[in-house]
Amino acid sequence: MRVSESMSRPAVSVPAGTLLGQVARRMAEYDVGSVLVTEGGTLRGIVTDRDLAVRVLARGLDADERVEAVMTSPVVTVNVTDDIHVAYRTFRRSGFRRLPVLDGRRVVGVLTVDDMLMDVFMRLADLLGPVAWSVLEEPSGPPSAGPGPRGTRGT
Repeated sequence: MRVSESMSRPAVSVPAGTLLGQVARRMAEYDVGSVLVTEGGTLRGIVTDRDLAVRVLARGLDADERVEAVMTSPVVTVNVTDDIHVAYRTFRRSGFRRLPVLDGRRVVGVLTVDDMLMDVFMRLADLLGPVAWSVLEEPSGPPSAGPGPRGTRGT
C-alpha cells in the first residue's frame, strides 16, 4: 500500500511571512492540527498546534510575529509513492505526528499518526472480520457437553 492511499489532502498551507494569528485562524477554519509553510511552491516548514501553544508562550511571542519564528525547519517528509511501511519507520525515527507528503518537490498532502491508526484498524478489521462473524454465528450460552438428555452428561 502506498502513502497516497492513507494521506489527508489537500494540505493546508500558508505562505512564508504569515502572522501567527493568521496561522491559528487557518488551523481553526480548516479544523487541522498543522499548516505547512511554503514559499514559491516549495515547502519551507511546518507549524503545529503544539508549536503555537508551547513555543509562542515559552518565547513570549504574540500573534503579530511571523510564522518563521516557531515553524519546524527543515521538515521530515515522505513521498507520495512511498510504501506505507516507509512512513511507519519515518514516524518511529522522527517522533513527529505529522509528515508532509511530496510528489517531487510539490506538497500533495499530509500523513498523520491518526491516518496510520486508521490503516491499522482497517487491517485488523480485515483480519478479524471472518473470526468475528464466526463468533457471532455461534449460539449463545455454554457449549454443549456432548450426548445425553438435554445436552447434559450422563452419570
